[in-house]
Amino acid sequence: MLPTPEQVKDYIAGGLPCQHLEVEGDGQHFFATIVSDAFVGKRLIARHQLVYAALGERMREEIHALSMKTLTPDEWKSA
Repeated sequence: MLPTPEQVKDYIAGGLPCQHLEVEGDGQHFFATIVSDAFVGKRLIARHQLVYAALGERMREEIHALSMKTLTPDEWKSA
């Protein structure tokens, strides 16, 4: 059974405090816009690692591909 964008959103929100979170996708390929204080002071790779950690095993077992835009609240406001 393929996950829905709403389920992927819930998975991320369950493991990462988000001020804003949008997920779109078709069950296999997803795109997420994630705004979190946890990203402050972190490089892109570290931000992505936080998201992958929130998804855990689901990233290997359920989600085929995830593209993401990871922003701090300040970056989100000025985007």
